[in-house]
Amino acid sequence: MSSTRFTLRFFLLTFITATVSGVLKLPITPDRGTTLRISSSQVKGCKVCTWAGRLRQCGLSVVLKDNTPVSVEFDCSRPQDVFSVEIARNIECTTKLCTGHIIQADTGSLPLLDFNRKFSWNLKASAPKAVKIDFSNTGLRQINPSDRCPDGHSYNLQAFQTSGNVAVGKYCRTGPVVSAQILNQGSFSLDVPAGQKLQNGQFDVSVGEEIKSLTKITVMIPKGTSSLELLSPNYPDSFPDDDVMQWYFQVPEKHRTALQFFNVTTPRCLKKETAVEYHSKGRGAMVLSLSDTQPEQNQGDFTLTLRNCEMDIRSAASPGLLLNLRVSSSRTGLPVSCKVDLSRMGGLSLHIEKLRPASVCQMRVNSVLKENITVTSKSELTFQDCLPEDVQVTATKTIECSALKDCLKTPARLSVPVLPPCLLAPLSSVTWTLRPPQHGTVELTSPFGPLKQSLPGQQCNNSIIFTLSEDHGTTIGHFCTPGAIQKVQIHTNMTVTVSGMGGKSLRTLSKPVLMEAFFKERISERYIFTVSPKRDTPVLLATPGWPVGMKSYSTVSWIVSVPPRMEAHLMFANLSRPKCSNRHTNIRVQRVGRLEEEYSRREDEQADSEITVNGNFYLNMSNCMPERGDFSVITKITLHKSKNLLLTIILSVVAVLLVIFVIVLVVVCVVIRKKKKKLDHEISIYNPNGTSFLPGPNGFPKTREDNESHVYASIEDTLVYTHLLRKGAEIGVYGEFDTHPPFSGQTDSQKPLVSKIAADDDMPVGDYEKFQAPPLPIRPPSHVKAMQENVIYQTEDPSEEENSPNLGPRLEPEGGN
Repeated sequence: MSSTRFTLRFFLLTFITATVSGVLKLPITPDRGTTLRISSSQVKGCKVCTWAGRLRQCGLSVVLKDNTPVSVEFDCSRPQDVFSVEIARNIECTTKLCTGHIIQADTGSLPLLDFNRKFSWNLKASAPKAVKIDFSNTGLRQINPSDRCPDGHSYNLQAFQTSGNVAVGKYCRTGPVVSAQILNQGSFSLDVPAGQKLQNGQFDVSVGEEIKSLTKITVMIPKGTSSLELLSPNYPDSFPDDDVMQWYFQVPEKHRTALQFFNVTTPRCLKKETAVEYHSKGRGAMVLSLSDTQPEQNQGDFTLTLRNCEMDIRSAASPGLLLNLRVSSSRTGLPVSCKVDLSRMGGLSLHIEKLRPASVCQMRVNSVLKENITVTSKSELTFQDCLPEDVQVTATKTIECSALKDCLKTPARLSVPVLPPCLLAPLSSVTWTLRPPQHGTVELTSPFGPLKQSLPGQQCNNSIIFTLSEDHGTTIGHFCTPGAIQKVQIHTNMTVTVSGMGGKSLRTLSKPVLMEAFFKERISERYIFTVSPKRDTPVLLATPGWPVGMKSYSTVSWIVSVPPRMEAHLMFANLSRPKCSNRHTNIRVQRVGRLEEEYSRREDEQADSEITVNGNFYLNMSNCMPERGDFSVITKITLHKSKNLLLTIILSVVAVLLVIFVIVLVVVCVVIRKKKKKLDHEISIYNPNGTSFLPGPNGFPKTREDNESHVYASIEDTLVYTHLLRKGAEIGVYGEFDTHPPFSGQTDSQKPLVSKIAADDDMPVGDYEKFQAPPLPIRPPSHVKAMQENVIYQTEDPSEEENSPNLGPRLEPEGGN
């Protein structure tokens, strides 16, 4: 098949899109002559595998080509969140013809519809000719690299050089760019977001001219009044070193054009100088610097050439060359009329100001010549010999409420008005004046998302910017999206002005509603900002009016939300402190829900370089009456994982273990108490040696080896000579008699023998004295009975009727043996 139709053939005979066990399988066959690359933006995680027969290979990317059927498998359920798809084809040109055209077709690519897809055509020219792409069927419009196209389809043009690739521009469908020529090699690509089908289309590729510039872009100026914008290559980065870029403008008859450069930065040059050149038929070349006033072109087509110098790329003070180019055109000689009706726009006023007094432009309102025009209702406007660059169109509107109870409960929507296209120039800005009740507050939120303040190190790069000011003109700050400021509250009359970045118009805004305004009750501070930072994204917050200082005695608060398990690190940069004549400036940090302050410093105290706050907090600042100097601060807030998280986990584990230990201890104590209750039936054991003891609280006596119970303070003679009497009895010398008189029971006057241990420590061992033993437990008189020898007695508990255990006969004591 000779056609280079850009398609992917997916044989769907075994098409599988269901996820089984977290695996997605797709059978894919790339079209002949194309290369399909599936790659991941992550270093770890989901992998892509290919099956060719029984061979399985896995990795973070895979390249398929040569029209070979391959089964592709992802080891995760949503690979479209990780992987992107690029489908590339090569087109080569000789000095006479090229191998094909750029054809957009989505045939058979349904399996990859859920992935972000990029269709690329690699172009190669044959010197000295360039390769040319024709966009005349639809035309393209250049946009800022950070912007998006309304239909989601964005085109990118690149030029390949030995020094590196150069991004010529990013484009959307439908516009004045009708062709592009690339020297040597380059690429043209189309990005299609996930879920969108590829729009069919075709761009012819042919052999171009002999050019000596990086790229040559052809722009067709439309008839009537128009204005368009172009960007230098590599924008917002620098145009390549010592290189050349060309734009060729095709201008309709009886039209004149004007060029204007803005957002221009120039490099420090080592050789040559940056310059622009104008070339047109019948006239010689005109060379101007970028700072010169650019001339009007009144005689047809012309070429604009941008030249860069040899830059000092080693110097940090040399930012490089970049610029925005605005081209305006209008018909000459004939007046342009426009009818404007603002009667249904709720108090909107339109202002048209003539910018260049020396211009031949003439403006009339209802046939009356005017230098400046203000329209509040119905009017008929006439413009003659006017360019869009000659005038500036702005709009204003006042929204107010006299009493809080009468204010609308729904928000006032701040939206860009839709004006008739016959106006000479688009809106450059819209200003809303918001006037709350006497004790009311203006509250602002943005449907675009949270705001950020435009500051050094936190610049706004998108298409629009919001300027908040007090009613008398004091600027509060410049803001844009996206950011971390969820809500702004201001306790005064104020204005909100929306304008395009770098002088851009508001014609191309994708969302009509820019802000929503509420009238609320009075707040304690003059300004309150509600901030929700994100992890690893530092947030810069500046005092109102920065770099100018805060107003005298004014206050501002930021309510900062800190996610769980995170902590906020605050740094106070660019701190300017005045000398106060009355009161003091103050910077305070206080946790939400806490009475004590985390941090507090006055202007005469040294501020900390960094502080750390755990949890949501208030950042409050107040100014004094300065004698000299200003009070202004930029606060940098960065979120990190909380260092106390590990300590919290450890303490939690220790607390759990402690609770378990206490529970176990309580259980053990309960078991021991139950066992003690079973031993409450105390048993009295009579010891014929003289010491009675009770088990239980008094415990059992120690053994003879463990104490000195066998050492006596006094010993009776009968006990000393008992063994002699027994021997005498055996041989008949002595008669039988008892060594111990019968025991008739324990009385208070009778004390048992005690060992030496029971005596005073200071008492000599040789003193023959009877010592008092420890008193027995006190019992009721009814329980005191006479005890008989060789009988074991048990004390009875009146509350229990259990029988005493039978301990058996008492063993004969050793006595004095």
